[in-house]
Amino acid sequence: MNFEIIWKDRLRQWELAREKFLQTIDGGGDSVGNELQDVSYINETQLDLLKMENEGRQLLSRKVPVSPSKINPYRVTIIFRFIILVFFLQHRWSHPVHNAHSLWLASVICEVWFSVSWILDQLPKWQPVNRETYPERLCMRYNPEGKSCNLASIDVLVTTTDPKKESPLMTSNTILSILAVEYPTKNVSCYVSDDGAALLTLETLSETCKFARIWVPFCKKFNIEPRSPEIYFSQKFDISKHNVYAEFPKERRNMKVRLYEEFKIQINGLTEKFQNIPPEGLTMKDGSPWPGNDARSHPAMIQIMMGSGQLHGNDLPQLTYVSRERYYGFKHNGKAGAMNALLRVSALLTNGAYVLNLDCGHYINNSKAFLEAMCFLMDPTNNRKICFVQFPQRFDSIDARDRCTNPKTVFYDITLKSFDGIQGPLYVGTGCFFDRKALYGYEPPSEPMYVNTNWWFSRNRNSRDNLGRYTPTDDSEGSNSTLLVMEDEIFQTQDPANFLSLEKSFGCSPLLITSNFSNGGRYSSSPPNDEILREAINVISSDYEDNTAWGKEIGWIYGSHQRGQILTCFKMHVRGWRSIYCSPASAAFRGFVPSNLSERLSQVLVWATGSIEILVSSQCPIWYGYGGQLKLFQRIAYISATTYPITSIPLLVYSILPAICLFTGRSIISLVTFQASIWIALVLLAVLANGLLEIRWSGVSIQEWWRNQQFWAIAGVSAHFLAIFRGIRNSLVGISVESRMKTKTYTNNNCNGEELDNSEWKSLLILPMTLIFINFWAMIAGAFSLFSHKFGSLGVLLAKLFFASLVVIHLHPILKGLLAYRDRIPAVVIMWSLLLAGMFSVLWVRFDPFTTMFRGPSVEDCGIQC
Repeated sequence: MNFEIIWKDRLRQWELAREKFLQTIDGGGDSVGNELQDVSYINETQLDLLKMENEGRQLLSRKVPVSPSKINPYRVTIIFRFIILVFFLQHRWSHPVHNAHSLWLASVICEVWFSVSWILDQLPKWQPVNRETYPERLCMRYNPEGKSCNLASIDVLVTTTDPKKESPLMTSNTILSILAVEYPTKNVSCYVSDDGAALLTLETLSETCKFARIWVPFCKKFNIEPRSPEIYFSQKFDISKHNVYAEFPKERRNMKVRLYEEFKIQINGLTEKFQNIPPEGLTMKDGSPWPGNDARSHPAMIQIMMGSGQLHGNDLPQLTYVSRERYYGFKHNGKAGAMNALLRVSALLTNGAYVLNLDCGHYINNSKAFLEAMCFLMDPTNNRKICFVQFPQRFDSIDARDRCTNPKTVFYDITLKSFDGIQGPLYVGTGCFFDRKALYGYEPPSEPMYVNTNWWFSRNRNSRDNLGRYTPTDDSEGSNSTLLVMEDEIFQTQDPANFLSLEKSFGCSPLLITSNFSNGGRYSSSPPNDEILREAINVISSDYEDNTAWGKEIGWIYGSHQRGQILTCFKMHVRGWRSIYCSPASAAFRGFVPSNLSERLSQVLVWATGSIEILVSSQCPIWYGYGGQLKLFQRIAYISATTYPITSIPLLVYSILPAICLFTGRSIISLVTFQASIWIALVLLAVLANGLLEIRWSGVSIQEWWRNQQFWAIAGVSAHFLAIFRGIRNSLVGISVESRMKTKTYTNNNCNGEELDNSEWKSLLILPMTLIFINFWAMIAGAFSLFSHKFGSLGVLLAKLFFASLVVIHLHPILKGLLAYRDRIPAVVIMWSLLLAGMFSVLWVRFDPFTTMFRGPSVEDCGIQC
């Protein structure tokens, strides 16, 4: 802000000086008229240049706190809710229910845990912030017209596994949106990891490269948004209002009707061609057998599809196909292992300073997303301490009428925005720009450098940049890849001790170790030589990571899906890095939300299982990382992110309590007095006010907020509950749950689609359906007691009916699926739910375990004559 004030004052002084100069020479006669015009022109030019120079020195990004008129009432509500909870719990504990002591105690324990989990969730939300970026200033500073480009190089890492589950057309659209991004072509490289070693994926990328040569120029000529052709051509709008070029309608029609349709036919033809694999296996175009015929065991493969002097030169970003070596019986660590393999390959081939992690189902919706991220990562005022910039996930094909859909808007627009006010948001698995040095396990610089000085940075032939890395001077000779080999030999000879220490962490690849100390994009200007390619094959071999720090301290941390994501960013924050949450007006990335409830619950089960694994591991945020640079509220945020599945136990108990109270006529409150009614009413009002004010400052709609509440209840009594047992089991026996939740079919099948016969998720639906049946029957029993006048207090009965109806309303999406899509619901789910609900209702009459059984008159009441 000081720089901004200084330059505004200087600009104002220049304008005043110009006006004074023009006034002094005004009226000087015709003899000086031409000179006046020349001087005026010169001053105008100088003033324009000064304005541009001033604009280029402005801040590249700005933190925008939430308006006090919105956030202060929210904070006041949090304080009042905390006070109300304290008095409410004190009242509940001091007024036990003697004739249903176990029932009362269970409810109080649940209420205490709800309060603790709410505090853990609420404390990090105290200071949410918004962010503004200025990409124009970034371009003025690092990419001015007519001068060399100094923007950082970016490597985009895309993972795919099975083209049968991940549509090849979807993958090609994602790649096309990356190749057409608004960023200097030579500074962008795209790497696609194919863990399934599918020839279909390779052929799809080959056809994508051909189509990219006509699609990318079309996008940049007419400024098309978004640059995924399938999404762009599916939009409905008046094209005359969005483009002023006269030839645009004709070229758009030709691109849509002829060129893109031909491309789709080719991709669909490839899909049909590889549907049935012959017994002898697939063959490549030259007739040789495809090395990946057995997806479980295949050698490493790297093929540069485009860029770096390949296929029409550098007119498009480099695209590289990578399939790491896999052998049956080896532990390959799923997506995290594939990402680390791409990280090593990209270090040898292009070595971009920053790395973008993107799923194959998420396309770039805003072509300026790279510039948005660089506004934070390249801003010198941030002291180079930003480890990653996380963008929110936005989804297409969301049906507003589908209550099962959970676009996670509350998580992205409330939770992550709040974490940004502390030490930064969590890493969510995609749409994230990483600093390569942060992934390598380096600590953030206290000075503008990454590591301590040593001989490597004092060489006269190269100049050191402000990141502690070096860049070649203009008199460097030879290809970049040759320089890498030469520098590797010098490094091993002159500093063998330092080299050996790095070898223990990064593995036995001298070229990979050497690339640690080179500037991003260092090797992207020329094709790699044979030695570089051989080394790239070596670093993706199946046993390369043995006895190294990969997956433990370097790269993406191994474990299950959610465990790896949380630990990756957790370790960075412990080292002292901070992260940034960037949510531009036009979403940077968009994807497809899972199309039915089975896939969504499978996702939640994997995430929650990973959280429990972290909770019971040695790297739990409750006790790990003390002595580091993790802030207190950031630690609380991580604790909340790992303990949330435990809330499923009190949630399940509290979902049964209304039915128990209706069946038995008992109550969890000893005496319904005016004081008790006031505390209950205040708690409910505080919860409602907290939610409404949270919606107000975040901008989340009421519909999205309520949809999130419903899905939280459904997942809580199903996936989260099962995840507790799976997470503990996996930690005890050493099982690592791999993420299997990739896209299947992106069609909107409402709540229950064609995937409902999956045996894994059948057990997830039994419990919530059982709760619906139990509470329904309990409400019917309560209604009968109302007509028979055996209900006792009418107010107490209405309260029980109200809470039982809340359970049913929260689980309403499953009930809707049961009634509207009963032909798609497995019969075993309905049968088990009815059986469990019936057993509960019948056995309750006989055993009544939570209440005191009546065994005769009380001696204290009627005396010895009883």
